[in-house]
Amino acid sequence: MKLRYRTIWISDTHLGTKGCKAEYLRDFIDNTESDTLYLVGDIIDLWKFKSGVYWPPLHGDIVQRILRKAKTGTRVIYIPGNHDEQLRKLVGTSFNNVDIQLNAIHTTARGERLLVLHGDEFDNVVCHNKNLLYLGGEAYEILLVINRWLNHLRKKLGFKYWSLADFLKYKVKNITQFMRNYQHILSLEAQKRKVDGIICGHIHHADLTRMEFGKTYANCGDWIESCTALAEDYQGNMTLIHWREESFRLLDEQIQPLPVYASAEISVQVASKS
Repeated sequence: MKLRYRTIWISDTHLGTKGCKAEYLRDFIDNTESDTLYLVGDIIDLWKFKSGVYWPPLHGDIVQRILRKAKTGTRVIYIPGNHDEQLRKLVGTSFNNVDIQLNAIHTTARGERLLVLHGDEFDNVVCHNKNLLYLGGEAYEILLVINRWLNHLRKKLGFKYWSLADFLKYKVKNITQFMRNYQHILSLEAQKRKVDGIICGHIHHADLTRMEFGKTYANCGDWIESCTALAEDYQGNMTLIHWREESFRLLDEQIQPLPVYASAEISVQVASKS
């Protein structure tokens, strides 16, 4: 039995890179259904194509699965990010039943209006020091390489997956300040646009909380580290889904289906407005 939602949002899958947790992403796509699926940017990492194409069959298979959903009744909306910004030239068009939009206003089952965008639009506003904008840059790439080697060793020793990148996001003062500034700027944008909240991606840090002015802040996270998605049920409740590696067993790069239903960790539900 698949997990069924009114709406699902995923972002920052970075297909076309070695860091993409493609096995988990495929498993998530296969075991969830929704009326609407938002792809909130950095889905295909076209930036990396400049330094050489990495495109294993599994990545193409994931794209085909998404297109199959679009063909069989799921409304799929693609909002390009900074790593697939070339697709912004196609805003306003539809390709294989996938609508390409710069941003979108999503109305929940409770009538809340949420602005959906990738989030890179606010980089220069949040942080004028470009050296700190490394989350999508070279320093982050190096961090991911270290993280892969570290977890390869942990796996051999029988330990569960542990994210060095997530750990540093909480411990390094400049990064935590960046994320606080990011939320503040987005709360101002929500107030300016007269919407009830914002759904975004970009900074690879999943979150679902109330911001200033009572606005909802929802970040999809990523499929490099956290393997997270946002979902809305048919009552309009927003949920953050953790499809994490520590919850499942990988055998020969295939995920066994049974633990998915038993172990999908669903958390951080936003309380209904009174």
